[in-house]
Amino acid sequence: MNKFTAIIATSLFAGLTLSAVAGPLHHEEHRDDRRIAQGVASGELTRTEVQSLRQERRAIHTEQQAYRADGKLNVAERKDLRQDLNQFSHDIYTEKHDAEKR
Repeated sequence: MNKFTAIIATSLFAGLTLSAVAGPLHHEEHRDDRRIAQGVASGELTRTEVQSLRQERRAIHTEQQAYRADGKLNVAERKDLRQDLNQFSHDIYTEKHDAEKR
């Protein structure tokens, strides 16, 4: 495992740990983190793409924390987060299937 892959794996593990505590949307977050890790391992994602995806993932996580500040997610907040996660999933697909290679 090269240094870049080890750093990505470590950061994804940290993200998985946070998302497991974060609430009901953790299943989708976990799936997306695995997809990114697989993209790194296969060479389908470049460093720039991974950095961009990680930034997008952090923004979603920050938004989720803000929504949960009052102790729970209401229907509108949950819908917004689900839309964000669906878009994030689509972005992962797009980045993995473009012509860029590491």
